[in-house]
Amino acid sequence: MVTPQPAQAAPNILLICTDQQRFDAVQAYGNPEIHTPHLDRLAAQGVLFENAYVQSPVCGPSRGSLMTGRYVHSHGLWANGVQLPDHERLFTRELADAGYDCGLVGKLHLAACFGGRTEPRLDDGLRVFRWAHDPYPGSSENAYHRWLRARHPGLYEAATAKDTDVDFDSMPTEAHYSHWIGDETVEFLRTGREHDKPFCFIANFFDPHHGFGAPEEYVRRYDPDTLSRPVTTPDELKSKPPIYTDASKESYGGHAKGYVAYTPEELQETKAAYYAMVTLVDDEVGRILDTLDEEGLTDSTLVVFTSDHGEMLGDHQLMLKGPMMYDCAVRVPLLLRLPGTLPAGVRRRELVQWIDLTATLLDAAGLPPLPRGQGESLLPLARGDAGAATDWRDWALCEYRNSGHPYDPPVHTTMLRRGNLKLVVHHGDPATGRARTGELYDLRADPQELVNLWGDPRHAQLRAAMQERLLDVLVATEDRTQPRDAYW
Repeated sequence: MVTPQPAQAAPNILLICTDQQRFDAVQAYGNPEIHTPHLDRLAAQGVLFENAYVQSPVCGPSRGSLMTGRYVHSHGLWANGVQLPDHERLFTRELADAGYDCGLVGKLHLAACFGGRTEPRLDDGLRVFRWAHDPYPGSSENAYHRWLRARHPGLYEAATAKDTDVDFDSMPTEAHYSHWIGDETVEFLRTGREHDKPFCFIANFFDPHHGFGAPEEYVRRYDPDTLSRPVTTPDELKSKPPIYTDASKESYGGHAKGYVAYTPEELQETKAAYYAMVTLVDDEVGRILDTLDEEGLTDSTLVVFTSDHGEMLGDHQLMLKGPMMYDCAVRVPLLLRLPGTLPAGVRRRELVQWIDLTATLLDAAGLPPLPRGQGESLLPLARGDAGAATDWRDWALCEYRNSGHPYDPPVHTTMLRRGNLKLVVHHGDPATGRARTGELYDLRADPQELVNLWGDPRHAQLRAAMQERLLDVLVATEDRTQPRDAYW
């Protein structure tokens, strides 16, 4: 077998990924309330994808799709706490085998990390591995805690003491998890990489994941009273699947505070804290981009910024994440910059998916897609190649299978967006003891997804057509890579 080799002068790859950042938590996506000057600069210097959808609204399954380029029902990491099967090929392993120097700092989440577990390593090809699932006490292998103990021993002791009022979420900037991600990335770019090889480095931030805290200097930048209120109507839940009424009362299957438990003031304070976390990350991204400039790496590095899923943030009377398939939960920012190869200041409206990002990174390196990958490279779209938009698929698929704290009976949802229509099936018997129900939205007439057309008899034919299309998409995305040796 011939080992693939990177293209001559293959670009470096810097993948910056946040956790739980909805698409509109970047000013370049049209939100004037949030301050993200460095991400806006990245967007102005590259390509912004307006309609990027993840393959799951929760962390592990979504990240499994990114690392393998495969849909959730193909790669098998169907819920948080499930380990990605050992036989799944990761794009970082492919790059390493082709001569790339690969590294990661922060979260990975391809296996269980709950209850102090240390995430087991897969065959990932990562020479540099600074793993820390989150900033909180747990695994003894948490690299952030080692850094914090060495750099800020007083803060570390205070934060890990019993009955402490020192919060990891609101650590001072110089000791914060997000700052550590920035530090480790800058160090890799300056001195930690193998200078005779192209590199692929993944900077996985935990913010703006809940619990909704940030250093005080960032919290002060936002006045909760000036921020927009949650997107909803008083009677919205009456036309929505019953699980949303339950989740509005208690998030995470009864294990977290629900929307109705927040006062209006608390909802605004939560949004301000969420925005503060994003701005903290933005400043760290700025520091990383400046380092690329200082090291002479800007023109030779493909920079990608994205997130693994979104956050409800009070919209539709819901908080956090779960079986929800609203755009604020499954549509994410996606920015690509590679000077001299990709145009600057371009916005693309095609429906793209996280599995496409996997193929894109390999394509940039001059490598073929993973043998079992299911995505398509975004580079032809990003470059504006003739025919690329015409030939692009007009749908996106997202799946949720009773992840996190399990619901009883289980909750399983599947989303298909096609053009300006979105279908969400809340599965019933025999998948679960719940009654089948669903959602149908016309995003052209109702971009905020407030009017559920699922039960409207005037749209019964449209709903049936979307359900039929979903069945065809599920068949089209089955894994049929196992070779067939004969007719029988």
